[in-house]
Amino acid sequence: MIAPARLIAFETLRTTFEHGAHTEREFREAADREGLGGRERAQAQRLAFGAVQRRGTIDAALERLVDRPLHRVDPPVLAALRLGVYELLFADATPDHAAVDQAVDLAKRAGAAHASGMVNAVLRRAARERDALTGSLSDDSTPEKAAVAHSAPLWLARMWWQELGPDDARALLAACNRPAEKAFRVNTLATQPEAVLERLQTAGIAAHLAPSGALYAPLASSRIGTEMIVVEGPTGDVVPELVVAGELTPQSRGSAAVVDVLDPQPGEHILDLCAGPGIKTGQIAERMGDRGEVISVESDPRRAAEVAEQARRLGLRSVTVIESDAAAGTAPGFDRVLLDAPCSDLGALASRPDARWRKSPATVDRLVELQAELLERAREALRPGGTLVYSTCTISSRENEGQIEDAEYTIQLRPDRDRTTGFFIARLKRDD
Repeated sequence: MIAPARLIAFETLRTTFEHGAHTEREFREAADREGLGGRERAQAQRLAFGAVQRRGTIDAALERLVDRPLHRVDPPVLAALRLGVYELLFADATPDHAAVDQAVDLAKRAGAAHASGMVNAVLRRAARERDALTGSLSDDSTPEKAAVAHSAPLWLARMWWQELGPDDARALLAACNRPAEKAFRVNTLATQPEAVLERLQTAGIAAHLAPSGALYAPLASSRIGTEMIVVEGPTGDVVPELVVAGELTPQSRGSAAVVDVLDPQPGEHILDLCAGPGIKTGQIAERMGDRGEVISVESDPRRAAEVAEQARRLGLRSVTVIESDAAAGTAPGFDRVLLDAPCSDLGALASRPDARWRKSPATVDRLVELQAELLERAREALRPGGTLVYSTCTISSRENEGQIEDAEYTIQLRPDRDRTTGFFIARLKRDD
């Protein structure tokens, strides 16, 4: 009998790599459909996300073990092999016999009984030769070897090697496979961080206050946010309840630092371009005490609806959502403008398991042009003396430093060094 967690993980792998589906969405829908919760859901997510993230290293191992090119292996068989190798090489809690037997059963269940013998033989060999396999795949002395060792696209390993140097590139690639932080922003209009922290700790949840401003040397004029809570380990039932109630919002400390640098003030007229799904819109309005006006522009109807829902959940009245293309521009005269620009998301690979396989140098080329256009629209929207913050959740010099020439302040956060999402943040002033 196949464990439900393993079956959900298998189905998620198949839809991700055979149909180009988004891993997070497919996993959530499959787990909800099967009513998977608690430890089983957590295990299924670890297996699914881990096998997707580690596909590069897994496939390198399979190329040594399988007697044919991987593109000639039937898709359900390849998915069973990938999940099995992931469990054997990276999931210490799984006994070898369980990983092998369940992968064989998954192949049979998917209509590939004819290949069950091959799946069994390949995975038993992987278990026997585990030390040799992991040793041969762990060398990251060159970009090519680092791409295999850390399961990254070769173009990305080469880019970071060139932009950051070998040591920082290796550290950053390794961090992309570690679990992302579980951080939450307290809605200070509804409660206080200390009260939320006490409730979490009383429920046995390991958590601590973590001011987002502690990540960087802030501007002298910036108010440092103290509304961030980091959870270590399971969130239990209390955290989801607080999110639904509008007291907590899932948000990384790197993301929250963007609004720290923007430094919104009560009564101001603020523009949030490319606002979906509304996490920073809500933070801006909270920082303003819900006094003033936040105009949130989002072109995608679904994401615009998410911005509105965020404002409703948080009880905010100062937010107005406009479904429009940010590149079309807006009326000038804003005190502050936030452009959290579309980007390659290379600073958030730890929390988006399939993102690394969806990006390419062509992605960066396209985004650089769009970002430059949006920056012009953002500058035009400012009043004289107004403040513009440009941010991305990527680590790519062309999308970050290459877009900004006149910033009064910049910072690049990194998951390996700062243990949060890799945000680039630049603050500019309009002088004319």
